Amino acid sequence: MDAAQLAGTGVSASPADQVLRLAKLATQSGIDGFVCSAEEVAAVRAATGPDTLLVIPGIRPAGTAIGDQKRIATPAQAIAGGASMLVVGRPITQAPDPAGAAQDILDEIARAEASQKK
Repeated sequence: MDAAQLAGTGVSASPADQVLRLAKLATQSGIDGFVCSAEEVAAVRAATGPDTLLVIPGIRPAGTAIGDQKRIATPAQAIAGGASMLVVGRPITQAPDPAGAAQDILDEIARAEASQKK
């Protein structure tokens, strides 16, 4: 959700503030995993710790169509932010070569993980 959509539900906080508020509340309640936008993954990771499972949808490799997604990131950006798992659909299923597209994404993830270990 963007700020306008949140406001339509009566929430005046920014999306980032709302996500952090809910993540902290959920963590205090014993929940140890979340689905969140790549835009907030780094902040949620910082607020909830290294053991929290963070699943990130809206993954779009550079050069692929955004489609109906509003809040996207490349696989490398999501990994750099602290993602545990990535959700990738249409960039693979709608690619002319789905296996090649999936391999390209796996290669990008591997490069991102390797650069984090340096």
